[in-house]
Amino acid sequence: MNQMMPTQIYKYFIFIFSLFTTGFFYAQNSVTGKITDAKNNQNITGVDIFINNKKTPALKTTASEFKIEADTIIFKLRFEKKSYSPFEMSLVGEDPNNLQIKLSTEKESAIAEVVIQKSKPKYKNKKENPAYAIMQEVWKRKRNNGLDKFDSYTYKEYEKIQFDANNLDSTFMNRKVFNKLDFIFDYADSTANGKIGLPIFLNESIYENYGVNKPTKKTKKLLSAQKTSGFQDNQVVTITAKNLYREINIYDNTLNYFDIGFQSPVATDGFSTYDYTLSDTIRLNGNRAYRIRYEPRRKDVLAFQGYLYIDTESYAVLSATLKSTSKINVNFINSISTELEYDNPDDETFLPKKVVTQIELTPFSKKKGSKSILAKRSVDYSNYQFNQPLADEIFTRKKEEYDDKFVEKDEAFWATARPDSLSKQEQGVYEMLEKLQQTPKFNRIVKLYETLASRYYNVTKGIDLGPITSIYGKNEVEGDRIRIGARTYFSQNDPWRIEFYNAYGFKDQQFKYGVEARYMFNRVNRFMIGGGTKRDITQLGVQLTTEDGILSRSFASSTVFARGENSSLSSVSQTSFFTSVEPWKNFQIRIDGTMQSIKSANPSDFNLMYYRNGDLRKTVNDSRVTISLIARPGAKFSQTGVDRYEHGTLAPTIVLKYTRGIEGLFNADFNYNKLQFMFYKPILIGSWGKTLLNFEAGKNFDTVPLALQNIIPANQSYGLVPNTFAQLNYYEFVADTYSTLHIEHHFNGKILSFIPLIKKLKLREVGFIRGAYGSLSDASKNINVDNLKYSAPDQQIYYEYGFGIENIGFGNIRIFRVDFNWRGNYLDRPDVSKFGIKAGFQVGF
Repeated sequence: MNQMMPTQIYKYFIFIFSLFTTGFFYAQNSVTGKITDAKNNQNITGVDIFINNKKTPALKTTASEFKIEADTIIFKLRFEKKSYSPFEMSLVGEDPNNLQIKLSTEKESAIAEVVIQKSKPKYKNKKENPAYAIMQEVWKRKRNNGLDKFDSYTYKEYEKIQFDANNLDSTFMNRKVFNKLDFIFDYADSTANGKIGLPIFLNESIYENYGVNKPTKKTKKLLSAQKTSGFQDNQVVTITAKNLYREINIYDNTLNYFDIGFQSPVATDGFSTYDYTLSDTIRLNGNRAYRIRYEPRRKDVLAFQGYLYIDTESYAVLSATLKSTSKINVNFINSISTELEYDNPDDETFLPKKVVTQIELTPFSKKKGSKSILAKRSVDYSNYQFNQPLADEIFTRKKEEYDDKFVEKDEAFWATARPDSLSKQEQGVYEMLEKLQQTPKFNRIVKLYETLASRYYNVTKGIDLGPITSIYGKNEVEGDRIRIGARTYFSQNDPWRIEFYNAYGFKDQQFKYGVEARYMFNRVNRFMIGGGTKRDITQLGVQLTTEDGILSRSFASSTVFARGENSSLSSVSQTSFFTSVEPWKNFQIRIDGTMQSIKSANPSDFNLMYYRNGDLRKTVNDSRVTISLIARPGAKFSQTGVDRYEHGTLAPTIVLKYTRGIEGLFNADFNYNKLQFMFYKPILIGSWGKTLLNFEAGKNFDTVPLALQNIIPANQSYGLVPNTFAQLNYYEFVADTYSTLHIEHHFNGKILSFIPLIKKLKLREVGFIRGAYGSLSDASKNINVDNLKYSAPDQQIYYEYGFGIENIGFGNIRIFRVDFNWRGNYLDRPDVSKFGIKAGFQVGF
């Protein structure tokens, strides 16, 4: 693409592409709201309201409700009434409609007024700091979510996600890319800094939450209504929006943003990261509260700054504000801010009341004022009910919940379901997106995004070509390889799908193919059947717990540049059928029946020949049945068809597989039994980053030739391939019984941030160690013609170690990673690689 357009046009194209697929910056000439007493919620009249910094009031209220209109942008309000404390608030970033103003009769600072001390008090030690004594009491009374204390509970959750383009200017609006799209700027607003904010996306969702703690714990979160501006039939943008956010509990030591750990200001070891200052005592929602200002001791760590509001009697967190520092080291993110409100029903528990999170995303520059997208998510929790009888059928998955039309509601429903009415700007988003969908130019932009995100290009209704990333490959047997594939695709919730591909190698001059069909009978338990067949060149031995699908990834064509020659490729002809079901949420049972023949794709350099009953054979005929149990506890998915999109979570993957080879079935050569186990889990380690843990173990209980054996996965390419051994050669280790462990820790720049000059590059460090241990029987060695070549890591645990540098790039485009790998042992073997460098792209925050 860079070759097709100049750099500047390309940058603007990418930004426009981001603008249409993913910010909201309120600015206004009118404000509405209601004024009440903070202590007793009684209506207050006769209040002088001042706008901006004017010395004369713009309005003296005659009722508790008020509305102010002005010829200029209103960015600040001040409320004054005799016997009440003055109240000031900024409207920058706030919804100007339905403001709830609470005035206090006590002469104290208002909560909306931020007091910034120019110098921090200095203490000889933290025990002299009055904020330390308060935080100690908070830690002693660390609260848990109150939902766990009741036998049963229900509550309502209203979620609103809005994306707006921010910091636009007239020059940008006049770009040619907006030809025939300029009507969208009729919905734009001038912001307080003179730039333009354009609402671009709005999603509303209502969830009904149910839970039972006794006698057995059960929960259910039911999406009962959803409305999306212009994207009801295409969930790509909605999924992208929801995938930005994680649930936050201020009492946790580590807060999860983008699956990156940020130190919580209420963490028990918070004083190691933050400086705390007691700035005031105020009244909040009728409660007296300490206002504690906190900020990180070092600005370049993953931490926040803001205020904690702590109840003076119970030491509960009533409210908290969290704002990232200007030096936040997260890709594509300029800033994060979160506001939390809690109810505290007793001395041990809390209940979430409201959470508002705003994320500023920028495709290129982190400079203040650069064009960006503001993604704002607000969640209101209400209608809590406890210890009410809940019928068992509430927790049973129902067919209608998976119907495409289940969440569609009319405007009358939304008018009563929203906790607050939509602002004029928010209402305009729905109208604007409806017009945009009728514009061919906009649809082309959306189609480009869909192509990049899915790797498939839609050629006509129901037919996609792709994956586009698999069109070209290269290997020793096929030379240059071209692959053309297609699939059926009518919607994201298709109950059936057919996929196929054709490939051609210019060196071996052979055509290859693969085809697979799947059909889902039931969306609730995802009962599915499928089958397919393929004939292709494949690199076996790059996975232990392999995927069973016919069109699962083939590694033969993946390597364009490799360490040494790789001739150990296999020619595989395979036919397979499967059925699967999810009897419980996120737990799948799958049965595969497979018939295949395997032989060397390069007999002169790679020998797969073996002995069977004294005869020398070059082709392995195999018929097998595999039963797989796959658990993904905590995983979240969008879509209900044969294919699903998984949201980013820290959910583990647990797989248990049993394979039975059946001799004589379709001329199969061997009876054998194989058992395999895999466990994968990403783990946040506080502010020290994230660990990726992958453990696999397995055993072949019978003697089988090399083509059916367990191969310790190697990676002879110069690219990054997860869960492989970078310094092993293909087929170097073969094992009847094996276990492997991969530990990779991402420090997120924690160490490099201490190094002057280097820290300005915003590089991040990765450390890793890998190990494998196994055994190979003499019978399994002797069945192969090249029996002396194959051995297992049984003398000692084979291990590799090393470090990597990630986040390499410029601006907000930091997607390159380089790894430095060392081989730990078995160094006396011929043709071993003791040290190697791997590199590749790694897109993430």
